[in-house]
Amino acid sequence: QVQLVESGGGLVQAGGSLRLSCAASGRTFSLYGMGWFRQAPGKEREFVARIHWSGGSPYYADFVKGRFTISRDNAENTVYLQMTNLKPEDTAVYYCATGRLGWEYRYWGQGTQVTVSS
Repeated sequence: QVQLVESGGGLVQAGGSLRLSCAASGRTFSLYGMGWFRQAPGKEREFVARIHWSGGSPYYADFVKGRFTISRDNAENTVYLQMTNLKPEDTAVYYCATGRLGWEYRYWGQGTQVTVSS
């Protein structure tokens, strides 16, 4: 089993920044990668960014390119999502997820709320 705990969410004004963290524990060996997703009220969950467990090959959804950066601290088994130039439409619960078989997302965190005011 793998446990994921997100943190770092909060309330920020438009144009501001936040850094989300996703700490992984448990059987983290052989994980393939980590992804960030978000879900806004009344909307379906959507992909935001992902990174290989090695810390390489970051990939982003078009709507966050140039604003969000995903990275991994290998020593701490933690993946970060640095979010800059936040917009009200970025308001959502953000989740991290991971798995072992390619880009499967078997394990999910509990989510952290990000609210961007205009």
